[in-house]
Amino acid sequence: MPVPTLSRRAKLVIGVIAVLLVLFTVIGTLTNVYVDYLWFDETGFTEVFWTELQTRALLFAVAGVATGGLVALSVYLAYRFRPTFRPMSLEQQNLERYRQSLEPRRVAVLSAVGVVLGLFAGFTAQGSWETWLQFRNGTDFGTTDPQFGLDNGFFVFDLPFYRLALGFAFAIVILSLIGSLLTHYVFGGLRLQTPGQKLSGAARVQLSVLLGVFVALKAVAYWLDRYSTVYSDRGGVFTGASYTDVNALLPAKTILVFVAVICAIAFFANIVVRNFALPAASLVLLMLSSLVIGVAYPAIVQQFVVRPTPDVREAPYIERAIAATRQAYDVSDVQYVNYAQNQTGDSASDADAAQAAAELAGSPTVENIRLLDPNVLAPTFTALQQIRNVYGFPDRLDVDRYTIDGVTQDYVVAVRELDQSNLSDNQSSWINRHTVYTHGNGFVAAPANQVSSGSGEGGQPNFTTGNLPTTGNIPVDQARIYYGELLNDNGTDVYSVVGKTDGEADREFDRPESGDDQGQVNSTYDGTGGVAIGSFFRQLTFAIYYRERNFILSGAVNDNSRVLYVRDPLNRVEKAAPFLTVDGDPYPAVVDGRVTWILDGYTTSDAFPYAEQMELGEATTDALTGTGTGTTPLPNDTVNYVRNSVKATVDAYTGAVTLYAWDDQDPVLRTYMNAFPGIIQPKSDMSDDLISHVRYPEDLFKLQRDILTRYHVSDAGDFYNQNDRWRIPTDPTSNTDAAQPPYYILSQRPGDPGATFQLTSALNAFQRENLSAFISASADPASYGELQVLRLPGNTPYQGPGQAQNAMTSNNQVRTDLTLFDSDNSRAVFGNLLTLPIGDAGLLYVEPLYVQSQAANSFPLLQKVIVNYQGRIGYGDTLAESLDQVFGAGAGSAAPDSGGTGNGDTGGDQTTSPPSTSAPATTSPPADGGGAVDASTAQAVAAIQQALQDLANAQRSGDFAAVGQAQAALASAAAAFEAAQSAASGSASSAPASPTG
Repeated sequence: MPVPTLSRRAKLVIGVIAVLLVLFTVIGTLTNVYVDYLWFDETGFTEVFWTELQTRALLFAVAGVATGGLVALSVYLAYRFRPTFRPMSLEQQNLERYRQSLEPRRVAVLSAVGVVLGLFAGFTAQGSWETWLQFRNGTDFGTTDPQFGLDNGFFVFDLPFYRLALGFAFAIVILSLIGSLLTHYVFGGLRLQTPGQKLSGAARVQLSVLLGVFVALKAVAYWLDRYSTVYSDRGGVFTGASYTDVNALLPAKTILVFVAVICAIAFFANIVVRNFALPAASLVLLMLSSLVIGVAYPAIVQQFVVRPTPDVREAPYIERAIAATRQAYDVSDVQYVNYAQNQTGDSASDADAAQAAAELAGSPTVENIRLLDPNVLAPTFTALQQIRNVYGFPDRLDVDRYTIDGVTQDYVVAVRELDQSNLSDNQSSWINRHTVYTHGNGFVAAPANQVSSGSGEGGQPNFTTGNLPTTGNIPVDQARIYYGELLNDNGTDVYSVVGKTDGEADREFDRPESGDDQGQVNSTYDGTGGVAIGSFFRQLTFAIYYRERNFILSGAVNDNSRVLYVRDPLNRVEKAAPFLTVDGDPYPAVVDGRVTWILDGYTTSDAFPYAEQMELGEATTDALTGTGTGTTPLPNDTVNYVRNSVKATVDAYTGAVTLYAWDDQDPVLRTYMNAFPGIIQPKSDMSDDLISHVRYPEDLFKLQRDILTRYHVSDAGDFYNQNDRWRIPTDPTSNTDAAQPPYYILSQRPGDPGATFQLTSALNAFQRENLSAFISASADPASYGELQVLRLPGNTPYQGPGQAQNAMTSNNQVRTDLTLFDSDNSRAVFGNLLTLPIGDAGLLYVEPLYVQSQAANSFPLLQKVIVNYQGRIGYGDTLAESLDQVFGAGAGSAAPDSGGTGNGDTGGDQTTSPPSTSAPATTSPPADGGGAVDASTAQAVAAIQQALQDLANAQRSGDFAAVGQAQAALASAAAAFEAAQSAASGSASSAPASPTG
């Protein structure tokens, strides 16, 4: 068959194009690798770079050479031992033209086959670099599986690599077999339609060897399948070897190993016997055995032995699964407390309320009830603390605790970051985006249990640290933010070029000028972060990497320039430690005077025996995950083992990444520490200040609460029948069916001497809305990681979050105000629905209610607080007022808004009652005050009455500007009345009841 040829000119054009494509690919790849290396060198993690690169290269080379080389060798041998003479037939005549085409190009074709297959295998293998490192550096768990008595490290570290190697071995044999068959057929060694002998001697030997190796590998696969029963899902409601797996499948797999070995020997024997009858018969025996012994027999046992009484037959295997799953998700030592056993559930009796009122007196839980919702207040922080358009806050703020003057209190915190999406058109040139607007500035904190009540400020956070330059009760030595969550624009790295030459003026915008001057203060980065790009070669490198010519042409890039990139804290930790899964909620803290991002790193595995497997992303998704900046969903990888083994920090100014071994007993972490020596620091290196800000990680808690909905049950029969299953409630404050997120609170757990910082969640009965349990995880350094589950009595219908929310919104007062708030001019915004244990008296629901104008750039303000204790609803302007309504006068005296500044007062505006958004239930002062009324008193009384009327009118109309004016007038009138009364009586007298509650 004639082969089409190309002209010399066409060959030249194709050659040039091919060379250019290869050149651009090589330059691009090398540039990416070099820029990566520079980043690892800057952060001090070159050990990770080189280890990963060398491991990938090793696996690529071994898999590529083995696959491409062995397949090419097999094809070469088939060609080398082709028959010299072939019987003439129509089949051979048709094949002759293919032989004539291939003969002159056989070396090129064979090389191309080997190279293509080698590249494909190499690229596939290098992606499994972590599997090899785990196998190479694996450590023992110190615990054994109950079936085989092997250390769990065998299943986690060794078995996955054996499976990987076996898979490549099967691929090589199959590809070699296909290549040999095609070669023998084309060159006459295999004659399907030619009379006489169908195979040449060489073809018979080669195919017998390849088939024998294939069946021998099948014997190895059967042997490894025995160990894979620990991942079986045959039991349905549990994971791991079931009754059928142990008593039917395991013996069957062992028998099949011997059958496969016999079959392999038969194929190897065919080299001498020269008769395919024996290997064919053994192959049939293997197939029948695999169907009868490996499939039919286990199915019969499952149907006729297990299914009639599964709870009895599976009991010992369920117990294995319960123990293994608890160990894998670190929930073996949960403290279960039978809670509120004497309470009456949804309808609180007077005795219940009296007990709760007694518990409330001086309760540290009540003192620290969080009124500020970090998931609602981002617009409020932005409106009140943004200061300039170049700054911004993430959509989801964070909660942390600080100890001020010996008092620990939780705060809603955020950093004022650079937000390039807010830049105006004239600010968006390359110079401005990358050399002028380079960083944010400032740390902002507001006590979570307080709101400001100053004139015109009602319902706002009481910022005790903020403004520019940063001032307040949390000292910050370095407030510039060069690394933050907003420096990742939808996956695109926001880089900055910093540094100046000697004598050059500062270029980077730092903050507005203090005082009345409307100018600005500039600065120049002097930290250790970033990569120096003073040389032309590096400037060219980054020009290619970012496809930006200004790296070469702009005068802003000079000998002292540094480029800062990979600036999202989560991305930095993931890049520095690619073997970690990083929690999706980094949070800022002031540690030893520096703003520091704190992150939680998980070591995971999908190979822990008998443990239930979960989809990581699905299990950790709730109503807030991925709904804005500040929370990032985890990848939806399959896992059945997880540990919070690493605490990571990223310095907001220098970008320095530090990894600490928080759980140095974790075998997976120890394995990676063997693979990457020196990159993880001991826990003892963490400062006391850093440890005081460590939180229990949200994503791990979500996994654990999901596991505990099923695995809190210890009895195998109850577990199988799902008699006491729980579920995660949906979030009643959102308009979705997503799970309710866990909440950080500072509260006192039953039995504890004081309040501790913890992560909490309610749990409902399965497919029901009533509450079954309340889970909390301590983040206090003295009790970190302790999980406590309060079990509510199963015969008492406690309101779950959804039912509690419905009861609150159905209350007559609440429903009336919601109708008022949800208007053309405003809308009601529900804050987080907190579930709080009150001593031994039961659970209290607390929910802040915000109101936000529909106008542009509006922000929510706290206006009401709703509480629900077993069906008793309290609804007031303040938490204290709401508690008094439920439990009686004085019950809310411990609340921070009951007239004092609350626990942990840190200065600034003291917290009093937030302003009312419905007509205040305030009695006007008497007309005569008990005696003759002078003109000043009468005038003050008239002013108070007028202000009250104006306030009511403004609230009905939803005019928030008028509400603020009326509140200010009311405060002035009340002060005037007090002054008039004092003057009239000749001594200080009490002011009338506060018009704001």
